[in-house]
This record gives sequence, C-alpha cells and structure tokens, in this order.
Amino acid sequence: MAERVGRTAAAAWIRDRLAGLAGTRWIGIDGFGAAGKTELAAEIAALLPGSAVIHVDDFSRPGLWGWDRDRFVTQLLEPLLAGRTARYQRWDYLADRGLDWIEVAPGAPVVVEGVAATDVRLPVPWDVTVWLEVADSERHRRISERDGGAMLERWELDWWPSEQAYAREQDPQGRATLVVSDP
Repeated sequence: MAERVGRTAAAAWIRDRLAGLAGTRWIGIDGFGAAGKTELAAEIAALLPGSAVIHVDDFSRPGLWGWDRDRFVTQLLEPLLAGRTARYQRWDYLADRGLDWIEVAPGAPVVVEGVAATDVRLPVPWDVTVWLEVADSERHRRISERDGGAMLERWELDWWPSEQAYAREQDPQGRATLVVSDP
C-alpha cells in the first residue's frame, strides 16, 4: 500500500526514504501530463547531492507512440546497472532532431520523470516510485497555459488518450511507493 503525502512534503519524504542507501538509487516520478513531475524532480535532486534528472520527454519523437523505452534502456539503464557511465542523447521533439549528449555517472541518485516513467516493461530496480495526483481541470489549465493552441490538438488526439490507456493497463498509481497529492 502506497504512502500518501502532500506536495510540499514529497521531496523530503524521498530523501529520508533513501537515507543510508549506497550506489545508484532509482526514483521514478510518474503522473499525467502537467502534473508537476519536472518540478518535483528538481526539488528531489536539490536534496540529493549529485543527482541526475532524466526526462522521458528527452526520449520522445514525433511518430513514436509514447517514448523510446529501448533507447532509454540501452543508453542509460544498462550502462548504469553494469556500473559504467551512461551516455544518452536528448531529443528535440518539435524539431525532431538530436540535441546534446548527457553523461550520467553510476553511484548517484537517478530521478526519472515523465508520463509512463515507471512503465512495468522497464527493468529498472526502483528504490522509490511516485505517482503525482493533480485534478484534471488544473492539469488542463497548465497545459493550455504552457503549450498553447499549437500543441492542444496533439494532446487531444494522442497524449491524453495514451496516458489514460497507460493508467488503465498498468495502474501506476496503484503500484507506486508514494502517492503525492497536489490540490
């Protein structure tokens, strides 16, 4: 059964939960679009020195359903699990081109955030998984404000239906270590 905390207590709860653990620690932050996953990941990283924040959006491409889990596994997960430095390329979704290469050293906290970040098909040895709960009306307001009209059609036709399908098929909120409520 997942513990539940409010948004303001989440980062400290995770820091305390990981206290005393050595090696690469894996924190997955999942939730629907515009739930505040990126912001929470930054707060967690600020409390865990040397953390790397991985955005699943950096593994997304136009024409790809969801995000490129295979590239995540080969470029990031496998090297870190083997105790080697990982190197992955961020992807610019709108321009559909590769960006810079990021290196992630083993032995530090790795915070993975994004819709379907804790997908059960990923063989990540999670230490903590988080489901971020935010009212649909608030998420939709944030999306309209952040992404504007140009991306709204993509949200309506692809991203909202795909995140709902993910939640139905995998129940990420039901298998999370921690459920964070953000009113």
